[in-house]
Amino acid sequence: MFLKNINTFLNKNKTLLTICFLAVFFALYFILKVYIYSPFNNTISYSLNNFNISKINIPVNLNFCNEEIPPNNFEIQKNLEKEFFNNAYWKSNSTVLFAKAQKWFPYIEPILEQQGVPDDFKYLAVIESHLSNIVSPAGAAGFWQLVPNSARAYGLEVTSFVDERYDVEKATLAACKHIKDAYAQFKNWTLAAAAYNMGIGGIQKALTKQKVTNYFSLLLNAETKSFIYRILAYKTLFSSPAHFGIKKKKWNYFQKIPMYYFKVDSSITNLSNFAKHIKCSKSLLKFFNPWLLQNTLTNPTKKIYVIKIPKNLNADYSSYIKDLIGEDGNSSNDIDSAPNMSMTTDTLLNNEKVIYHIVKENETLPNLADFYEVKEQDLRIWNKITENKNATIGETLTIKYKKRN
Repeated sequence: MFLKNINTFLNKNKTLLTICFLAVFFALYFILKVYIYSPFNNTISYSLNNFNISKINIPVNLNFCNEEIPPNNFEIQKNLEKEFFNNAYWKSNSTVLFAKAQKWFPYIEPILEQQGVPDDFKYLAVIESHLSNIVSPAGAAGFWQLVPNSARAYGLEVTSFVDERYDVEKATLAACKHIKDAYAQFKNWTLAAAAYNMGIGGIQKALTKQKVTNYFSLLLNAETKSFIYRILAYKTLFSSPAHFGIKKKKWNYFQKIPMYYFKVDSSITNLSNFAKHIKCSKSLLKFFNPWLLQNTLTNPTKKIYVIKIPKNLNADYSSYIKDLIGEDGNSSNDIDSAPNMSMTTDTLLNNEKVIYHIVKENETLPNLADFYEVKEQDLRIWNKITENKNATIGETLTIKYKKRN
């Protein structure tokens, strides 16, 4: 009787039951799709991708200067993997990089903090130069790889006698000024870092043209495109080496080398004699003041230069010296072994060197030829200056001379 009543009820209310069933079905479907398996969040995890293949792990919650990396972006994933997985440099050179960082971060970090620049920017110096006074083919030099015009714009002297890009602390201060100018423009540290590589104007132009507001949405040249991802990879190497299968490094920052400082407000006609005067070898003076490019220092404006030498002259500074003279430098006692952006070996004539001289007010070609002990005609030929013209102020002249044995 009970079953008969149920059948009767069902026969009379088929339409209502069908509507109820469909309502329950769609309600369950909506709950599953929206709240459990959302179709709108195709999540891409930047962590553990390709770990079984490369044995390298991308950490969770990557950030640069506390600015988060946008999630769920296949292009970002691809760029991260390129920098994290396709770089064989990590294991083979990590020991060298850690040793360099422990020497030079104590010089760099306090300046970043004092200038209000996030600590993450120290990794920019690591990727730019591997913390060494190198010179790029484009003429960028020093730990921060500043080009001459940028260096001068931020207060560094770059001439044929002095190149302050090789002074680690002064170059760090100049780099901070550049970074802060970029941040003032973009109000974003990631874009400021990209601007360090591409230029503030270049990044601004790209943002305006592409109508986007962040680095990760920009279409950029290959170098700038990979720049932030490379910084993130190096940051991970130093902060979490285990992500690269490298045993956890023990951080013991070296103490800064105690120095004597000598203020000089006049010309130095011979650095060898000056070194004897301050009771230091010429080579040690040059090594710790690589910004001195010649064996003399001309100073007609009475500018105050600070020359420093270690208080302990007998300590082993070989690891510091290697960084100060550049990774390809020569640590011999010869004066010409110091790094010199303004003097590079001529590839055609092994017994020649080249000086790049920036023309100043009242300097004429005859005077310069006499000063550098070269022929005026040669000076014109090297710089394609015709007989009826003189060099213009600010022009960079190429001057060749025979190396002295």
